[in-house]
Amino acid sequence: MKRRKTERLYKKELPKLRREGALVLLNGPTNIPRARRLGYLRKQGYYIVRVRVRKGRSKRPTHHGGRKPAHGYHYKSRDISKQVIAEQRAAREFRNWEVLNSYWIAEDGQYKWYEVIMIDPSNPAVKHSAKNRRGRAFRLLTAAGRRSRGLM
Repeated sequence: MKRRKTERLYKKELPKLRREGALVLLNGPTNIPRARRLGYLRKQGYYIVRVRVRKGRSKRPTHHGGRKPAHGYHYKSRDISKQVIAEQRAAREFRNWEVLNSYWIAEDGQYKWYEVIMIDPSNPAVKHSAKNRRGRAFRLLTAAGRRSRGLM
């Protein structure tokens, strides 16, 4: 019952999500209980970024010259999930903030949307263990990254 309600909510929001950019800084989380479970607090130094990631496989670069029969496949599987890609994109865009965690928001046939919880380590209001660790998203130290490494 609860799942159907959330499905209806996000299906209403899909047209708005499609019109927005790939990275959007939000005033607050869309799914408040989920964000709170993952460490979000409504105070200074905590931010929510919505990230759009394209679905589908990764296309291989085309090879030029020579006979390469073993390299005729066009796609390769990624070692990391779409959620990790979303966290890393947010970390690249907002370099002075640190990725705390992320969660799924919506998806359609072409895109997946995630909300990434970010903290500002230089803000005195932030007292979090992750504030001293730089580059957490790139070292796969978030929950999504640990799943990619098989550590859950």
